[in-house]
Amino acid sequence: MNRFWDKIIKPILLKEQPKSIVEIGADYGFNTVRILEYCKWLHAKVYVVDPLPKFDVNAFQNLFGEHLEMVRLLSHDALPKIPEYDVVLIDGDHNWYTVYFELKAIEERSKTTGKFPIVFFHDVDWPYGRRDMYYDPKQIPAEYLKPYALKGMIPGQSELSVEGGINNNLYNAEYENGPKNGVLTAIEDFLQDSSLDLSFQKVVSENGLGVLYENDPEKDKYIRYVITSSGM
Repeated sequence: MNRFWDKIIKPILLKEQPKSIVEIGADYGFNTVRILEYCKWLHAKVYVVDPLPKFDVNAFQNLFGEHLEMVRLLSHDALPKIPEYDVVLIDGDHNWYTVYFELKAIEERSKTTGKFPIVFFHDVDWPYGRRDMYYDPKQIPAEYLKPYALKGMIPGQSELSVEGGINNNLYNAEYENGPKNGVLTAIEDFLQDSSLDLSFQKVVSENGLGVLYENDPEKDKYIRYVITSSGM
């Protein structure tokens, strides 16, 4: 997600000026710092949802104060507890179950607030657009869990690599494509199931970025312009 900040995410935030942001999956906090700098400048707040952040939370809290609220929960538990959000950045567990039900939780919150936020997604292209990955398979209900292995992936090859490959230290689904498999599939299934009038745009570089938002002509024109002019 960090690689899209300057060219796509930041310009959209500056245009929309959200006051409440949710970041799902902070990892080492590289993108979190950029979001917090935005929040400090425009008097906004970010809820960072990550049960096991890999950055010094106290140091971040001392630096950014009230602009940061750390939520050490899984996203499905965290999202219903956050009262309102204008933007959500999803870069957590890259599998159909997690992403689909994150979107359902966001949709449910929108019934209360009266608006659906702008949602950014990382990994809507290869390798996880059409293939599940599980940080902890035990957290996924059995009916949504694909056969998986601690093996890597090679571009153009559906089966997992016997040796090496990208992300060979993670639990990856043994095959790609098929129903309820991957981040992009989750987004498409949500759009098909939802009664909301939403638009979705996709960037294919850097493992892919997706942008989901309420269908509004002015917003749609601007987001399309930002994506096209980004050169990504």
